Amino acid sequence: SSRGRPGASRALKSSMVNPRMSSPTAPYEPHIIEPKWQRIWRERRQFEAREDPQKPKFYLLEMLPYASGDLHVGHARNYILGDVISRFVRRRGFNVIHPIGWDAFGLPAENAAIQRGIAPAAWTQANIANMKRQVQKLGVAYDWSREIDTSSPGYYRWTQWLFLLMHRRGLAYKEAAPVNWCPTCKTVLANEQAEGGVCWRCGSRVERRFLEQWFLRITAYADKLLDGLAELDGWPERVKTMQRNWIGRSDGVTFSFDVEGENERIAVFTTRIDTIYGATFLALAPEHPLVAKLVAGRPQSAAVHAFAADLADKSELDRTQLMEKQGVFSGAYAVHPLTGIRVPIWITNYVLAGYGGGAVMGVPAHDQRDLEFACKYGLDVTAVIAPAARDAGAGAADKAYVDDGVLVNSAEFDGLTSPQARRAIAEELIERGIGQPAVHYKLRDWLVSRQRYWGAPIPFIVCPLDGLVPVPADLLPVLLPDALIAGTSGNPLSNVSDFVNTKCPRCGGPAKRETDTMDTFMCSSWYFLRYLSPHARQAPYDVEAARYWMPVDQYIGGIEHAVLHLMYARFFYKVLAEEGLVPGSEPFARLFNQGMVLGDNHEKMSKSHGNVVGIDATADTYGIDALRVFEMFAGPPESDFPWSTESIAGATRMLSRVWRLVLSNADALKIKAADAMSAGSDGRLSSADEKALRYSVHSKIEHITRELAERMHVNTSVAAIMTLLNDLEAFAANDAASSSAAFSEGLRTLLSLLAPFAPHLSEELWERIGGRGSIHDLPWPQADSVALRSDFVPVVVQVNGKRRGVVDVPPGSAEDDVFARAESVPTVRSQLAGKTVRRRIFLADKLLNIVAS
Repeated sequence: SSRGRPGASRALKSSMVNPRMSSPTAPYEPHIIEPKWQRIWRERRQFEAREDPQKPKFYLLEMLPYASGDLHVGHARNYILGDVISRFVRRRGFNVIHPIGWDAFGLPAENAAIQRGIAPAAWTQANIANMKRQVQKLGVAYDWSREIDTSSPGYYRWTQWLFLLMHRRGLAYKEAAPVNWCPTCKTVLANEQAEGGVCWRCGSRVERRFLEQWFLRITAYADKLLDGLAELDGWPERVKTMQRNWIGRSDGVTFSFDVEGENERIAVFTTRIDTIYGATFLALAPEHPLVAKLVAGRPQSAAVHAFAADLADKSELDRTQLMEKQGVFSGAYAVHPLTGIRVPIWITNYVLAGYGGGAVMGVPAHDQRDLEFACKYGLDVTAVIAPAARDAGAGAADKAYVDDGVLVNSAEFDGLTSPQARRAIAEELIERGIGQPAVHYKLRDWLVSRQRYWGAPIPFIVCPLDGLVPVPADLLPVLLPDALIAGTSGNPLSNVSDFVNTKCPRCGGPAKRETDTMDTFMCSSWYFLRYLSPHARQAPYDVEAARYWMPVDQYIGGIEHAVLHLMYARFFYKVLAEEGLVPGSEPFARLFNQGMVLGDNHEKMSKSHGNVVGIDATADTYGIDALRVFEMFAGPPESDFPWSTESIAGATRMLSRVWRLVLSNADALKIKAADAMSAGSDGRLSSADEKALRYSVHSKIEHITRELAERMHVNTSVAAIMTLLNDLEAFAANDAASSSAAFSEGLRTLLSLLAPFAPHLSEELWERIGGRGSIHDLPWPQADSVALRSDFVPVVVQVNGKRRGVVDVPPGSAEDDVFARAESVPTVRSQLAGKTVRRRIFLADKLLNIVAS
């Protein structure tokens, strides 16, 4: 069988009609068939889910789509992949829930509405209506009764409720802090949304500002988020690695340096306490609380304050990676805790207030950035770690030695290995009362405030007497005002007096509402729970429904959300688990990151690249089932592949072949289904051809079932269906086909296996051949062990020395018979098209290499 790799897409291009097939009386018309069955499925409410304790559940979910307006074929791949799996799993006896909704708040909608002079709500609802129409056109088996919209008051009421729950648990707080500010979007960004120093939405350079903001204390769950990754066997390893790196746990020691002449100590954190004897300076962040006191009355004071002011608007990326290492001497000295040596205190740009308390011991010999700083300002460099096989100080003068080794120049600790020294020196500092074990994290608390209109209002009131007061739950939701204020300077909500001015729920006096709105990731951190009871009025979701359906069994979405949505959703779920509101501690059991459909120029599809292929135009030209088959076949689902007009046309031809084959063999299909499905179960068949056909049918059942269940390899599954189609077409030329139970079984199995990929065509043909009910409600076919008894051997087929497929033939088959069988394999046929076979190299029962030019 062909393997479905990118090169195998050429098989679709050359998919030709078998000339021996008779012409059907009715043409294949996807533009008529597809809307018909989409309407029928909706009218039947065929894919709506209900809790059923008698059946095993399966929660399948694609990541919540953002209401951006118009979908293209790249978006379609995600939804089609999920639909194939949902239809497959449902037919294997699972109670499947497969919902969809809309991530409707956010900056893009607001910015687009500003440009058009309309309300963000109107823009968003128009986008949702168009996207819903397009998704329904794809024929995806969604449970539309569970549709949600995160911008509806019925939804964000509960986002606000969850924010108050976080506050009650001490996890939501407001404080002044340096924040990431996007000058284009005019709002604050979380660290995760400003990675690389640019806004994740618009790509603008991020600035630093000092503002009062709301945070969620996700750092309190750092270890739980780390430990939970060990439970996620169904997640890609690279996603787990990205989350581990983002959390960035560091185990080390916190200890103190006395400040000379002052009754102060400076605490520092290090993971390399074995290098402490190499500390030749202290580096402080300009924001460190002791800086002002250290420089007060000193000649260096003005220079230090000017240096700090110049860094105030610089991003973390600027200071830690992009800027040259810079600093100003404070004029003050610290005292080394183990040697008593005076150590100069410098104020630097590369130390941040948010990590390690804003103070770092400078060890130039064993830290590259410390070395660069020391060389620039002429500070001492003392090597205290030597490679085990070399003398102390060996190595390049401009490169720090950062590996473990053996201690030198370290008093009584000389000769210890680095691991031994880390334990011994830590114990010494603890015994002296100036050190203790500590853990630090790269992860920062989640900044959730946004100075924009189009978001869920933060449910707090500012009272002159009572301070910050939460809005009582019975007064939720705090509604967004219906006003054209998006894009106004400052915080838009602060300009609506009817919204801002209110009464304090505690004292009843005049007060003002909080005017920040929430980060849109707040809405998407719990949406998968709202799907379970989307119309609930007394709670965000029904807890019993969550206990039945959760966790999500298969989650599908892009790798770009590895440290944004996925981290936040896990945090929310752990909080809810501690409240007893959800089962387990992780929301998503299995995760799959799908690849992209690229433009024909091999770039990501986007309007700016001019390579977008629309769903509507594609459906009108080729049909939706052809789009589905092409996108599932074109390559492994985790890989990117370029759009190909030739290949999707080949998919249409392949489906036309199925149409003709089924409708041209009405006589064979008159055989009772029970007889057809049990054909040859006693091991006796009327001919070797029938036995070979039945082996082909059941080997495809076994192969496709395994590929979909274990690896989601839809591409190899479609390749197997194509090979089965070839086998059935070849058998149809046999005079005995019309009376063959094996052939009848094969035709029905072809439709059954094809149904998840081409649901409209399969449903139409099933109806036309007199099948009962919906083909999508039939049990998934089971491979017959009798049919799979190995009376055949696999022969590898190569073209010009490259493997192009495998054919199953009776042992001892002649070369001409194997060659004839090989010519029916799509990937072989495509390689031979337009070429002349020069010779054949044949090893019986093993290999056929076709040399062609």
